[in-house]
Amino acid sequence: MRNSIYTLLLLFLFTSVDAQEYLKLISEADKLYETKDYNMSTDLYDKAFKIESSNPNHLYNGACASSLAGNTKKAFKWLNLSIEKGWTNLKHLNSDTDLENLHSKKEWGETIEKLEKKLELIEANYDKPLKAELLTILEEDQKYRIQMDETQKKFGQDSKEMNNLWKITNQKDSINLLKVKKILDEKGWVGKDKVGAQANSALFLVIQHSDLETQKKYLPMMKEAVKKGNANPSSLALLIDRIEIREGRKQIYGSQIGTNPNTKTPYVLPLIDPDNVDKRRTEVGLDLISDYVKNWDLIWDVEKYKSELSELEKLNK
Repeated sequence: MRNSIYTLLLLFLFTSVDAQEYLKLISEADKLYETKDYNMSTDLYDKAFKIESSNPNHLYNGACASSLAGNTKKAFKWLNLSIEKGWTNLKHLNSDTDLENLHSKKEWGETIEKLEKKLELIEANYDKPLKAELLTILEEDQKYRIQMDETQKKFGQDSKEMNNLWKITNQKDSINLLKVKKILDEKGWVGKDKVGAQANSALFLVIQHSDLETQKKYLPMMKEAVKKGNANPSSLALLIDRIEIREGRKQIYGSQIGTNPNTKTPYVLPLIDPDNVDKRRTEVGLDLISDYVKNWDLIWDVEKYKSELSELEKLNK
């Protein structure tokens, strides 16, 4: 099973044109994987990795596709490269049925041992109590949000069940925010080198789900953390977008989605320069907006969006 949770999105160190071509190839490879055309999926991953090969999650997904296609040589090549570039989820690796074709090969044991040794070195410098605290915060942050999509589909957005779920979520958010503020004020924006990528992501998520004044307070700290490699630029982009929208301005990266009160349908909240949004997104490691909006069953049509933008701005006032 391919991994899409807690994805580490990297800055692409190549031109925006190459970056967009790379992301298009990755997107097509993902679609072919979903339709179980593993051979073609592998071919497109191969083309993408000839442009760039530094995103560990994309490399891991390519390894899954090539394993299912029966190309074990390429699967091990990409799997080991993903570990070199930052893949650290040993539990997922061991349980992933996509990689079962590799288990009988001698290289499998070598790959597992390679990751185990890497983790030993990495985790030797961890603040383990802080990591445990942040992982608990992360679980509490996501626990009830994970239930929302199914609950909304079953009972409706304005249902008693959804209102109860939001009430619990807001209570948990308040508690988590107190804990995260204490950590940030005392220790700063702790990087993944000290707590691991998953625990590190809890800092961003709790601030992203907080009030506007809190977001503005910690925005400079997060910007500095990105410069030091202690926070993901893609996460910073999401926080910037949320602040821009909350303060009545247009967002920059198109990450914020609203619901039209008249039609009850989702839409991309007002966005500056829609023609170049993918250029800005690729600069911070976000996927193409056409892929992103599919999460809300939307189709990105930039000309249609621009023609509707003035009306969308009125909805956001």
